[in-house]
Amino acid sequence: MKNKNFIYKGLAVAFLTGLSFTNMGCSDSYLDDVQNSGSFNTDLYFQNEQQSFSALVSVYDLLRKYSGGFENSVTFFNAGSDDFYSGGGNSNDGAGIQGLNNYMINPNTMPASYWRDYYQGIARANLLIERVPGANMGDDIKKRYIAEAKVLRSLYYFELLRMFGNIPLILKSVKFDDNYWNIPQANPSDVYSQIESDINTAIPDLMMVSSGNDKGRITQGTARAILGKIYLYDKKMPQAAAQFAEVNGTPGGTSQYGYKLVANYADLFKVGPELSDPYKFSTESILEVMHTNKGNSDWGFWGQGKDEGNSINVMVGPRSYSLKDIPNNNAPDIYSGWAFNTVTENFVTFMQGDPRLDVTVFNAKKLVADGKITYSPAFADTGYFLNKYLPTNALKSSLPGPAELNFRQNYIAIRLADTYLMEAEALGGAGARAQALLDAVRSRVGLSSVPVSLQAIKDERRRELAGEGHRWFDLVRWGDAPSKLAFKGFKANKNEILPIPFNELPNTVLKQNPGY
Repeated sequence: MKNKNFIYKGLAVAFLTGLSFTNMGCSDSYLDDVQNSGSFNTDLYFQNEQQSFSALVSVYDLLRKYSGGFENSVTFFNAGSDDFYSGGGNSNDGAGIQGLNNYMINPNTMPASYWRDYYQGIARANLLIERVPGANMGDDIKKRYIAEAKVLRSLYYFELLRMFGNIPLILKSVKFDDNYWNIPQANPSDVYSQIESDINTAIPDLMMVSSGNDKGRITQGTARAILGKIYLYDKKMPQAAAQFAEVNGTPGGTSQYGYKLVANYADLFKVGPELSDPYKFSTESILEVMHTNKGNSDWGFWGQGKDEGNSINVMVGPRSYSLKDIPNNNAPDIYSGWAFNTVTENFVTFMQGDPRLDVTVFNAKKLVADGKITYSPAFADTGYFLNKYLPTNALKSSLPGPAELNFRQNYIAIRLADTYLMEAEALGGAGARAQALLDAVRSRVGLSSVPVSLQAIKDERRRELAGEGHRWFDLVRWGDAPSKLAFKGFKANKNEILPIPFNELPNTVLKQNPGY
């Protein structure tokens, strides 16, 4: 049989590098017919449900771009916001994250993985969508696998759209003889139309809810939340509000998909026992990225898609952290980290009096003054660190592999409080339902009602979702970035999108984004 070769360069990439997936079980298997990183014989694969499922798992793997590897998007986009600095060891610690922090980022310092990784996920989805129809398996399972792949492909295109704006739209496998370098960038409106249509057609073929070994998979509720978010960014407010209403149900209650705000805000960021963690896949979780220490992540493949640990944890921990040997020292026992995403004084001031402050911000400055801890101040040190993902020694992995690469805290990419506030925004920040949605988020943490408005919703999103990777995109979407980020050097009509990594451009028809 003839091999179908896939070129590894952004738009045309290797199909599989390894398999793993949430609670559906981790697989250490590789495709038997993978000959090298650029060649894969698709004629020998997608023959049955097991092979098709393994391929679907590989499409899900790219969700870990949010929170895995040094170039995870959460710490990267936190650094670009007004709530955090880049931090790190020094001003040269990670050219990409430092460049976004001070808006000196350029095509050479823009991490290529933000383009390459999402297109890898798209390539995997395209191949699955093409080949699963011919597999020996039930039609309903085929439809579900294809529907899940279409939603994930749409999500990956959405991330590329809001990062780069001008991107190629590729809906089929790109092979060695397809002249992929001649694929032009599409009009962003055409990409939005395609991914919105794909999710709408996929929803009926998805599970209503997930449970047991299916936890973490795309359901109808997940797809509607992703679609609502896409509509919001596409400025289709009525459509966005309608999708979010399906997801959210009665504010403060339990929706048709089983979603409900957790009672204790702090529980969203807790990590429980390794074998049975009650905090993972809570009723508030809509799209959750699974992390585990069972993959034994190591430096040799860290950040390459095969590692399964949460990298935010070690990145945000203070450097050289140590507890003082004093009686009754109740300071947290933190695993020393790399000091990225130090919190701005402006954010701490903004959060005064809010019950979520201590959950969000770790006040190392106060503990030093109290004589309870020591740490080594690094770049852009403020004495404040992101508490939601702080690594602790109690959670340090005992399995093989460096402990710093194997923290197992999940990352919730979309949660119910987020969709509540997005629906309120889509409703124009006015009306009884928008008020009820805002009230439900505030009531959960014991805050009284405030009159609903777009500004009130903006402020609530800043408080509720701080450090979870959303603030930069919110500011850009609202048109507030030029004023809020001027102190960092943000330039209007340029920095709303990022430069396309330089290596993606030579010998292609791709054009660099304006201003870069």
